[in-house]
Amino acid sequence: MKKQLVLENGAVFIGESFGSTRDSKGEVVFNTGMTGYQEIITDPSYYGQIVTLTYPLIGNYGVNRSDNESGRPSISGLVVREAAKTPSHWQKDKTLSDWLAEYDIPGIAGIDTRRLTKIIRQYGTLRGKITDISADSREVTESLKQWPLPTDQVSHVSTQSVYVTPGSGPRIVLMDFGAKQGILRECIRRSCDVVIVPYDTSAEDILKLHPDGLLLSNGPGDPKSVPEAIETVRCLLGQLPIFGICLGHQLFALASGANTVKMRFGHRGVNHPVKDLRTGQFDITSQNHGFTVEKDSLEGTDLEVTHLAINDGTIEGLRHTKYPAFSVQYHPEASPGPDDSQKLFDEFIKMVNESRKEGARRA
Repeated sequence: MKKQLVLENGAVFIGESFGSTRDSKGEVVFNTGMTGYQEIITDPSYYGQIVTLTYPLIGNYGVNRSDNESGRPSISGLVVREAAKTPSHWQKDKTLSDWLAEYDIPGIAGIDTRRLTKIIRQYGTLRGKITDISADSREVTESLKQWPLPTDQVSHVSTQSVYVTPGSGPRIVLMDFGAKQGILRECIRRSCDVVIVPYDTSAEDILKLHPDGLLLSNGPGDPKSVPEAIETVRCLLGQLPIFGICLGHQLFALASGANTVKMRFGHRGVNHPVKDLRTGQFDITSQNHGFTVEKDSLEGTDLEVTHLAINDGTIEGLRHTKYPAFSVQYHPEASPGPDDSQKLFDEFIKMVNESRKEGARRA
């Protein structure tokens, strides 16, 4: 079945439908990873977006039960050059097309993803729609121009209730803005007693859980769209050790008085080089974000830059100079991607344990 991808700038791509056959619209972004499509598709940070995968063959190892980063796919649509019809892997449960159809997510294959990526790089992320070939592309373009991008993404992907993953180590409250399972796995590996709470949990309710530390997860959208979370983090600064990841990094910056801005096309891939200014070490990182902390806005705050992106110089890490709190823009848990930065979880646990010892001395 023929389908078309229409962009708000009037560009049209004709391809073959796979997955669900329904229409779908969203912000069109691209990811440059060569592998890890299952983790990308189930990353809640992509909620509401149509994801273009730049690697030319997708789906060749199928879909399995162990690589999901959330309970279900989060994307609005998938765009690929070629979708493998006969995947081969010993863990394969089903094909990519069957899996997407199961969750009613449309895909379009057979288009020039290189050309599409170059358009996004030139114009920035664009609204787009995967629709039937018979639809009038000019009418679709005009409707996309009038369509406001959603601002409530976090509420759709956050947990609705508190739950616990017990452990013998320090108690960590994980604020779920769309948390990947990789973050939870890293906490469990370190024997943490993890309490996962909804995105709008107040500082008062978090303190009632008697946590030893606070972990701010990744998530979709503009960090300024969750002002209640910014206020919670602001209230907890200085009361708990804090570690922010991706959206959590941006919320930490906003709570500390800095500002965030939207990027032209963001960072989405698994090979982004980052320099640790504290050690001079370079890590290859997994990234997925469309917003960044504005450098000039750090002036007058208690934040200092700890990490920088090599490709474009954007801020990739921050540290609070008065309180035990830090953050990174990238994904130290990877999933998919390299595990160069998993040591940051060890830094966080060390900070938490030192804070616990300090509290015991004061008591």
